[in-house]
Amino acid sequence: MRIRTVHTVPVLAASAALLLAAQPGQAAAAQDAPARCAAKALTVRAKAVPGETTVVRFSVTNRGARACAVDRVPTVTFGDLDGAALPTPEGGRGTYRLAAGKTAYGAVRTIGDPADPEARRAGSISVGASASQWGSTFSAAKLGTGRYVRVWEPVTTWWQPTRAKADRAIGLG
Repeated sequence: MRIRTVHTVPVLAASAALLLAAQPGQAAAAQDAPARCAAKALTVRAKAVPGETTVVRFSVTNRGARACAVDRVPTVTFGDLDGAALPTPEGGRGTYRLAAGKTAYGAVRTIGDPADPEARRAGSISVGASASQWGSTFSAAKLGTGRYVRVWEPVTTWWQPTRAKADRAIGLG
């Protein structure tokens, strides 16, 4: 399984660096960016696409009273396997603004070919809105993928404003 290295930087240090590097007109825009979402303000849900045990849809809802920011690319990991799903398209650094009461959507394709003999098996999938948060863990049975999730070179979408956009980004519909 390919591995995505996740780097976290303390938010205050990153904000200070951004403000120092910004042009005078850009500093105000950086200050207007919402704060990181607190894990307790988020609800994460996940479920396999019906008839597609290799694709899992997930969402994150901001239950807080203010807009906040999550990582542009969700962190999706698999049971006790090392690594995380790679973003598609590549890149995706930065944040995604999640308005109060709103939901963002994503999807992960766990394996390209279910018959691949190199596929690994995981008992669960964990989805985190930000790399600095634990996220939520869903068993294979709860997801609807059977006894386990088959994993090999998994890819995940960036957060999207609608489920349809997430589906298109992962190659569904």
